[in-house]
Amino acid sequence: MPTGTATTAAPEGANDQAAAVVIEGVDKHFGSVQALRGLSARIHYGRLTGLVGPDGAGKTTLMRILTGLLVPNAGRVTLAGFDVVKDNDAIHVASGYMPQRFGLYEDLSVMENMRLYARLRGMDADRNADLFAELLDFTRLGPFTTRLAGKLSGGMKQKLGLACALMARPRVLLLDEPGVGVDPVSRQDLWRMVQALTDEGMAVVWSTAYLDEAERCESVLLMNAGRLLFDGPPQALTAQLEGRSFRLEDVGTRRRALLTEALDLPSVSDGVIQGAGVRVVLRKSAGAEQVQALADQAAVHLAPVPARFEDAFIDLLGGGPGGTSTLAERLPPVELGSDIAVSCRNLTKRFGDFTATDNVSFEVRKGEIFGLLGPNGAGKSTTFKMLCGLLEPTEGEAHVVGHDLRHATGAAKSRLGYMAQKFSLYGLLSVRQNLEFSAGVYQLEGNTRHDRIEEMIETFDLRDWLSAAPDSLPLGHKQRLALACALMHRPPVLFLDEPTSGVDPITRREFWTHINGLARKGVTIMVTTHFMDEAEYCDRVAMLSRARLIALDTPDALKRAATRAERPDPTMEDAFIHLVQSADREFETST
Repeated sequence: MPTGTATTAAPEGANDQAAAVVIEGVDKHFGSVQALRGLSARIHYGRLTGLVGPDGAGKTTLMRILTGLLVPNAGRVTLAGFDVVKDNDAIHVASGYMPQRFGLYEDLSVMENMRLYARLRGMDADRNADLFAELLDFTRLGPFTTRLAGKLSGGMKQKLGLACALMARPRVLLLDEPGVGVDPVSRQDLWRMVQALTDEGMAVVWSTAYLDEAERCESVLLMNAGRLLFDGPPQALTAQLEGRSFRLEDVGTRRRALLTEALDLPSVSDGVIQGAGVRVVLRKSAGAEQVQALADQAAVHLAPVPARFEDAFIDLLGGGPGGTSTLAERLPPVELGSDIAVSCRNLTKRFGDFTATDNVSFEVRKGEIFGLLGPNGAGKSTTFKMLCGLLEPTEGEAHVVGHDLRHATGAAKSRLGYMAQKFSLYGLLSVRQNLEFSAGVYQLEGNTRHDRIEEMIETFDLRDWLSAAPDSLPLGHKQRLALACALMHRPPVLFLDEPTSGVDPITRREFWTHINGLARKGVTIMVTTHFMDEAEYCDRVAMLSRARLIALDTPDALKRAATRAERPDPTMEDAFIHLVQSADREFETST
């Protein structure tokens, strides 16, 4: 067993082909909502199984049934040989569960959380020092045992959650979207740990909305609307799209316009921006004639490219949304007195002895999509909050639409929209009341107020949820509501702090259709994200690490800088990891 793994052997006679979980004809409904419909599948020991699907697919419901927290209305589930209903106590010993939302105690330290979870598992915390040391080494949390859980970065929180889930050495580990809100470097650590666990024979189920994560799983259960659509290796699904993926090369500044045109073609199932190019996927049985005609019209080259699991996923669900944003189509072109919409110079923020943002300077042009990337805790959200006038800089200056945030914070706020990293609307108000409140904050009145609210309800498909509390909404609809409130007053500058974190790929595409449309109308957009494919949509990307700006360039230029003999065609994730690791080495050398 590799150092640090906290696993148990599979049941006697089990091998990597044995079934750790058997799901037979499972139904689950909540009132009139059918969450699972006749679901049957097998999950094996020694294998990483991905549980994939859009919002409302039933992933979390299935996870909770596997842990014994929910009882199915029909069908049967066994885990490690135990019936999840009849042998509920045994299930809690045989399984480890890391829930979708951070389930630890933020006002307790790392070690205090681990000791608490040991006691909840019926273990004597004082007699398990070796296990604690093993888990701390495995998760690399040893130097942080006294830090409060609430003060950990997103990646470190997930590692602590994993350590607590492994506390009783389970046979089956259930991880509900562990990569949400985690930067690529921290996600690499999670993959390393999970690989070590499966190598030792543990069955690991990884629920995810990140399709690059699903592609790395050995087997995938792809769900939609409570039904199982695919069960097998991701490569088997990807192979079904052979010959249907193409890229319009070197499109440059026309890429948003060409993506819109491509997505509106009847023959195109899906499309995304990739750096200076546009990637498209054809519908089944469709020819490439329409896309080739679009390439000829734009005088660019159309090249076939290998299919990805993401292509197959979107295609299996019927394709992505169209390329036209109805929201952006209603907007008049943005007029600014300057080509520079946002700027900061020597921007610095300290909290006591801690420097969250250190001497950051850049400019963002009108109509530009500008990405702010970096590891958890790099200073992205702090920088955002200073540029939105929500935090006062310790040093330096910032301007938004010509307003100096040191002296004209109110005037600047009226010209920008801000969607916070954590859902920040009012839980005691209904969806409609949140929309009404936002309209009032921005002093919209009369017919304008009524028309804007109706526009947001229609654009973001909120009509069926108007009387609901925001916390009761599916995550995709929560994010739609937050974006609707940020756009209510049609701001010329929009700040989006991880707007699609945890949202399924189809909803993410819907968001980016609106973002691309807004940029084409001249709206300036600043966005933070941990989805590296989303960084490809940006005109330029600023990389932060340890509170400092370490790179500022186009996505393609950053990828080229990460080119190596062993990595001739680096991805944006490769570029992210390369830049952060290089900055870390320079920091260690200088100190």
